[in-house]
Amino acid sequence: MKVLKFGGTSVGSIKAIESVLGIIHDNLQRGEKIAVVFSAMGGFTNQLLEMGNRAARNEEYRDVLKKASDRHLEIINHFIGPRFRSRVIADVMGLFNELEDLLRGITLIREISPRTSDLLVSFGERLSTTLVTEVLKDQGVDCDFLDARKLIKTNASFQQAEVNFELTNHLIQHHFTKNKNLQLITGFIGSTEDGVTTTLGRGGSDYTGSIFGSALNASVIEIWTDVPGMMTSDPRKVRNAFTIPVVSYAEAMELTHFGAKVIYPPSLTPAFKANIPIKVLNTFDPSHPGTIVTRQAPPHEYTITGISSIDNLALVNLQGSGMIGVAGVSAKLFTVLARHEISVILISQASSEHSICFAIDPKFTSKVREIMETEFASELRIGDVEGIDIQEDLSVIAVVGEGMRQHTGVSGRLFSVLGKNGINIVATAQGSSELNISVVIERKDLSKALNVIHESFFADQVKTLNLFLMGTGLIGKTLLHQLSQQESYLRKYRNLKLRLIAVTNSRVMVIDEGGISKEHWEERLDIDGEKADMSAFIERIKALNLPNSIFVDCTANKAIVDYYEGLLEASVSIVTPNKTANAAPYEEYARRHRMALKKGVKFLYETNVGAGLPVINTLQGLIASGDRFLKIEGVFSGTLSYIFNNFRPGLRFAEVVREAKAKGYTEPDPRDDLSGQDVARKILILAREIGMQADFEDIEITPLLPESCRLAPSVDDFFAELENCNPVFEKWVDDADAKGEKLRFIATLEGGKIKLGLKSVGPQHPLYSLEGADNIISFTTKRYHDRPLVIKGPGAGAEVTATGVFADIVSIGSYLS
Repeated sequence: MKVLKFGGTSVGSIKAIESVLGIIHDNLQRGEKIAVVFSAMGGFTNQLLEMGNRAARNEEYRDVLKKASDRHLEIINHFIGPRFRSRVIADVMGLFNELEDLLRGITLIREISPRTSDLLVSFGERLSTTLVTEVLKDQGVDCDFLDARKLIKTNASFQQAEVNFELTNHLIQHHFTKNKNLQLITGFIGSTEDGVTTTLGRGGSDYTGSIFGSALNASVIEIWTDVPGMMTSDPRKVRNAFTIPVVSYAEAMELTHFGAKVIYPPSLTPAFKANIPIKVLNTFDPSHPGTIVTRQAPPHEYTITGISSIDNLALVNLQGSGMIGVAGVSAKLFTVLARHEISVILISQASSEHSICFAIDPKFTSKVREIMETEFASELRIGDVEGIDIQEDLSVIAVVGEGMRQHTGVSGRLFSVLGKNGINIVATAQGSSELNISVVIERKDLSKALNVIHESFFADQVKTLNLFLMGTGLIGKTLLHQLSQQESYLRKYRNLKLRLIAVTNSRVMVIDEGGISKEHWEERLDIDGEKADMSAFIERIKALNLPNSIFVDCTANKAIVDYYEGLLEASVSIVTPNKTANAAPYEEYARRHRMALKKGVKFLYETNVGAGLPVINTLQGLIASGDRFLKIEGVFSGTLSYIFNNFRPGLRFAEVVREAKAKGYTEPDPRDDLSGQDVARKILILAREIGMQADFEDIEITPLLPESCRLAPSVDDFFAELENCNPVFEKWVDDADAKGEKLRFIATLEGGKIKLGLKSVGPQHPLYSLEGADNIISFTTKRYHDRPLVIKGPGAGAEVTATGVFADIVSIGSYLS
């Protein structure tokens, strides 16, 4: 004997019922002996309660009743042939007439009691089971409608009745001995010994299946629903959730208690006692193996079995120094809660006994506060209990699995991945069985938390980073090309997946939580792009609250930097070549770095100095290892490097600058480069990296250009003045050449002072060997004293800068692993 139970979605439409009929016929054709339990049509129980509440308020309910009856008549007209259709319609409309009479009665007394509510909702299962019975009869199947109220006997605790198993088992066994036809059973409902209708609690149709399966010693109980078994997490919140092939009863109990809605928790108990396996299967994909719930599951491939959650709860905290060492406080607390029928979801107590916190359904918040203030009035008055604190808008996540007993570090891994994503843990609980670790978090972080936990424990160690790119100029475009080219390599060799969630430039933006193709992002901007709005873009990043989020700023926009702190506070890491943030006034700079540290996210900017050269990482590594910097000097501008590498005796300085401008090395106005301002920002960033609390005003800049050049009203006028001042420049280069030296525009940090200016250096100097437009940086430290550490290479260009940004992004993946 097998017992099959079909949920509300399985009987909620013509297509669904066709699938149910196919499953039943398939079992009968294989010679299986089965009994079948049905829930009400999907959504109909809620409609019944809505009609009851409307009737109690003397409001109109007939429109809802008409829609419900039409829905049932649609099923009849589709499945039942002309020969029996009139009779079936009459039977079904007879039930609807009974229902309407009951609703009229509720209207008259203006009240709906728990007893009346149970009778009201019983019409759902009675109608759905009647429909399927008549359809199967019309198809030639010998079957009987079985009203479970005749066999399942309960107490009078309406809406959550307790089953009298001794009497119920006897009645079921007796009935099946005398009736050999296929029995189609109403789920969810029972009755008292006096015949008063009761219900087994929401989701009780599963319980009905388990009760019948246990009484009949079934070989298996099949729960047919709209998902392919029990999942590793809620697939509506975790896109990568997958089916768990086998779980133990203990694991299933934990998962269902903490919100996994596939099986109603009490339904497991009769099956567990009778050692009957439960299969969770998909009505709409009958070939899928689903999940088997059994007494003892084989070892799982993963450390944990599944992740479950309860979306909305409140946390009550009772605390006070007068509770320490006092026996009976917990007993008093939970006894009074039980007396008022308030279920406690989770309990956590400090070892000091200074506080007890417990989670409840938020609808009981006011009642619990009132109860506790009454019961602990004397303790509150004398100060033994300092207060009753209730936090709302919380969620609980339970990480479940028997495999945790054999693996160390599960808690550490759980807390670490939440911490790295800026998710605060409000409370935690773990049983001595090591089957469940529960954490309470803010409700707004639930989806993010579920995804990062699932990825950490189930995603074959592949880490997903969610990227939000601002700026599609040369650097941004090159970065996207590099990301596309390296996608398979990163996944194969670095266990890293980079998802592009959003792209924006100064004109349009696209944000898609499902991901944007790195090859076709330009098409998406053209087709789906909405008007760019920097503030809205940032707010969408925060609202999405995706795990492992990285904001990539590939602009030189000063305004965007104002949003950095808010992004860091929202636990979004930042990668950028934009120097503005780190060259801002010191207090702003320090505040952003403190926020990144506080929230446990990364603020990376390797390309601020030297583009793709490993300048900042090298410097940070030396500091972390305990080295001490004595001197930093370098040529930090590719433009100035090119100019002075090509300025030789016999050449006019203006001619060299014009050539650099023509080749694209300078800004449209070359004075922006020749002023040394960009070099000053870079050396300032390095000064701050080694611990100096320096500001821009602390930098001593020896101007490269005469005042007449600096103040020229236009670029053309500037070049004219440059020609006029040529004797000054000729003297520089001739003097250097006479000494066998070369001109370099050098930034120097030494003895707590920062200086910038033009110098001539000889062959023994670390900055002498410079070519083309390269940058060169020399670190003289306590360890690199006699021979400074020199970093040299291209310090500008889209390819090398994008490479540096790419490397920063990948390094965040390593940090989050």
